[in-house]
Amino acid sequence: MLPPQSIQAAIADIQSYFSDRYDSRAALRSPPHITLQAPFAWLPDNIATLQQHLEAFVHNYTAIPITLDGFAAFAPRVIYVDVVKSPTLIALQADLAKYMETTVGVVDPKGRSRPFTPHMTVAFRDLTRQNFKAAWEEFKERSLHFEFAANCLTLLLHDGQQWNIHSEFPFNSL
Repeated sequence: MLPPQSIQAAIADIQSYFSDRYDSRAALRSPPHITLQAPFAWLPDNIATLQQHLEAFVHNYTAIPITLDGFAAFAPRVIYVDVVKSPTLIALQADLAKYMETTVGVVDPKGRSRPFTPHMTVAFRDLTRQNFKAAWEEFKERSLHFEFAANCLTLLLHDGQQWNIHSEFPFNSL
């Protein structure tokens, strides 16, 4: 799920800061987002089928309130904007995981063994342990607060270099 453009821009500025200050650029390879389904391999020729299934899935949902509140980390390499774990968001992710498994056979093996932690990554993978320590000191108490209504799911596709928005699937509006 993507936040509104204004929030994407604010998060992208933070990602750019991590790139400049802490030499961590990996988070810049995708638009700021909340991952509901871990990346998976899919044949390009079958994208239309995947889109049809996602279109059917979102039909059962309306906009979901999202709150971004401060920063958190998966030590020793990941710093992220913390997403409040609302029951609605947790249910959506669980429903999507089950739906993806039963309709298209996509299973996230790690997702079965650890709880869903909604987040928006600002630094990871190429953030060294030393830079993580310095960056976490700087960001662990930093305030950040945004609220928005997520009104669609977004399918991101990897082009070999970065993740790009491929299509969006609007939730039902009441």
